[in-house]
Amino acid sequence: MPVLTRDEAQTRAQLIDVHRYTVELDLTQATDPTVGTFDSRTVIRFSARTDGATFVELKPAELRSATLDGQPLAVDLTDNRLALDGLTAGEHELRVDAAMRYSRTGEGMHRFTDPSDGETYTYTQLFMEDVQRVFAAFDQPDLKSVFELTVTAPEGWTVLANGITEHLGDGTWRAAPTPLISTYLVAVAAGPYHSVRTEHRGLPFGIHCRRSLAPFLDADAEEILDITRACFDRYHEKFEEPYPFDSYDQAFVPEFNAGAMENPGLVTFRDEFVFRSAVTDTERQTRAMVIAHEMAHMWFGDLVTLTWWDDIWLNESFAEYMGFQTTAEATRFKDPWTDFGVTRKSWGYDADQRPSTHPVAPAADAVPDTASAMLNFDGISYAKGASALRQLVAWLGEKDFLAGINTHFARHKFANATLADFIDSLAHATDRDVHAWAEAWLRTTGVDTLTSKVAHAGREWTLTLDRGTGDGTHGDGRPHRVAVGVYDRDLAGGRGLVLRERYETDIPSTEPATPRDGGRPALIVPNDQDLTYAKIRLDETSQETALRDLSGVPDALTRAVLWNSLRDMVRDGELDAGSYLATALAHLPEESDLAIVQGVLTFATAHIAGRYAGPEERPAALAALGELCRDLIRRTEDGSHPGLRLTAVRAAIDVATQPGPLQAWLNEGTVPGGPELDPELRWRVLARLAVLDATDEAAIAAELARDPSATGQEGAARCRAALPDAAAKRAAWDAMFASDELSNYLLKATAQGFWQPEQADLVAEYVPRYYEDAVAVAARRGPAIADVVGQWAFPAPFVDAETLRLGQRCLRDADPIPALRRKFTDQLDDLARALRVRQGTGKGTEKGTGKGAGNGTGRI
Repeated sequence: MPVLTRDEAQTRAQLIDVHRYTVELDLTQATDPTVGTFDSRTVIRFSARTDGATFVELKPAELRSATLDGQPLAVDLTDNRLALDGLTAGEHELRVDAAMRYSRTGEGMHRFTDPSDGETYTYTQLFMEDVQRVFAAFDQPDLKSVFELTVTAPEGWTVLANGITEHLGDGTWRAAPTPLISTYLVAVAAGPYHSVRTEHRGLPFGIHCRRSLAPFLDADAEEILDITRACFDRYHEKFEEPYPFDSYDQAFVPEFNAGAMENPGLVTFRDEFVFRSAVTDTERQTRAMVIAHEMAHMWFGDLVTLTWWDDIWLNESFAEYMGFQTTAEATRFKDPWTDFGVTRKSWGYDADQRPSTHPVAPAADAVPDTASAMLNFDGISYAKGASALRQLVAWLGEKDFLAGINTHFARHKFANATLADFIDSLAHATDRDVHAWAEAWLRTTGVDTLTSKVAHAGREWTLTLDRGTGDGTHGDGRPHRVAVGVYDRDLAGGRGLVLRERYETDIPSTEPATPRDGGRPALIVPNDQDLTYAKIRLDETSQETALRDLSGVPDALTRAVLWNSLRDMVRDGELDAGSYLATALAHLPEESDLAIVQGVLTFATAHIAGRYAGPEERPAALAALGELCRDLIRRTEDGSHPGLRLTAVRAAIDVATQPGPLQAWLNEGTVPGGPELDPELRWRVLARLAVLDATDEAAIAAELARDPSATGQEGAARCRAALPDAAAKRAAWDAMFASDELSNYLLKATAQGFWQPEQADLVAEYVPRYYEDAVAVAARRGPAIADVVGQWAFPAPFVDAETLRLGQRCLRDADPIPALRRKFTDQLDDLARALRVRQGTGKGTEKGTGKGAGNGTGRI
């Protein structure tokens, strides 16, 4: 099926202006599982500037009729396009009547039946090209229009949309007309949703979820609404342009592919954010950040929208930056940038070192169509872009930054804009050369490395920061404004480190390095406070201090910078994995920041034990991690750190090598001293028992009877796929690849259970089958499923040359769809990196130093 090209979009935008869509959707048979379609009737009023021809897009199950200015059109589609030939300059009206398919992949009109109570729910996700799955549209972001929606739904349902909805009777709901918005931002959610409603500043606010989740939403309603109100108020302090829509609803919906979607007036979130089991405060902080992120989109993306998809960073980088910054400023969560540094930033660093990397703002010819644009929703557009903006604020100053943003809103509200427009708005607010900054930061790829070199004589010392680009893709590197943290040993306190000074400097510097007094510091941290986007390499003395005294660094964000440096060094072959684990064992029990504990445990478990350790070293890695978790559990027995204890218990389950303790927890329904096993922990325990061949189908079925929820269904699918039984593996494989019945979430759960390092001999036969079967299912089911099978069904435990060779051959010969090709490219690059780490042939030449450092071979 063809995708829209940039050239086609530009041609169409030059020909027509779209004024109004009137859309009628009939969902009255949505509760009948035998009915796979819904009726969609669309009237589009538009004008042509000159005589010409164009097309409208839709992907119907059946196109019943189409008329242009009252004249019937042939209902023959060329793939997803209905030709509109012979247009004359002036006003036109297009009417389209079609039957459209419900989705099970989270694209278009997704339909879900809750196994807890049998209730059915629908919602739309129309991003990029998926409005065509719901109604006919001129589907490109710069053809904004007013949208009027009417939805007919079963009695007892609630219908939500971009504007305030009114129930007209007989199941018919009408939404207030929208302001000018893009097609991909239209939204509907319909079902027997449970709602909590309030008002703020004269606007109706609401939060909504499935009825089976109502008790959990109600328990957190005040927290969610308090965060929503606080962010709303903070944005009105920052932005001169007021919130541009008539209401603000937040719907937590099932089987949602993304974290959330910024539909104006109706933000949709994955309903895992309605917590039905215990969570840590860091996870609550993440939910707050996502709320702030999506609200920022009301201005960045909805009020002012990109002209074409090469400028997706204008949406996502800004919302990512504002989400973290506003969470820190307006909510009780005061340190979200530490979590950003540990989790989001590493996502950006990893993406930027793969062959699929791209500039934050790619050149126009790099995003020629929507398929290529979809590939750029990654760690670069989000994490690297937000890091670049944080660096811009440090360099420009927040006052000028906000002045430029407000100029941008005033110039382009309810319209579209480009990178050039944004830079011009910034330039209006400052004398700094923002055009040069944009070229260096937004138009280049790769990660700079800042390397410390220290010279000292007597009481004086001098720091030089060398900037390297690694692959040379951006010349001499980017300009950086960084803070340098200078730390001494805390001789008075007897342990830890104290901050002597923190100063800012520019890289490259226009002045020679200035000698500083006070004697040689124990630790010098470039990029202290994490203001820029760069890998750092410490001088030898500082590296020894970091390995020995990392938990004694007083500031959590600085500790995050140091942990990221160690992580990068392991990935680059400059620090052996054993040294990283030894550092984790020494310092995590003393760590007070939960985001750091979670991030380090995740990297150690998934990457070091999961991929970098070979079969011979994996048991020792798991044993070390198990001892670390037991230490954390022991240290939290007094109940003072429930989030840390929960994190340790989760990790202990994941790295367990003996089933006995886990089975005892499951039988007792609790970990000794707590926590009690809620549904999430019970399914986690059962999944690990399945891997260890210590449970069976009867136990899984019994647990599913205990928890028949959607999450329970996913847990059961994960456990069944993890059973070390040939028949179970065959059934899981067929469900993933031979049948199209699994929803996106059930497919992901099955894939998560299938590949286990402990079962390599059992599943080895599936490795060569994977590439062929993944290509086929992606071609049949589309990009969302390609994303799932490319990420979660990849044979990650098989770190060997043959798996790499098979994947490279598939890329060369099999022609996977673009979404799957991107996933394969990234997975194979990660596989090649893991191979280098195992073999001790990383690109680095330095070895780990200090306490616990090994020989750089990747041994555990």
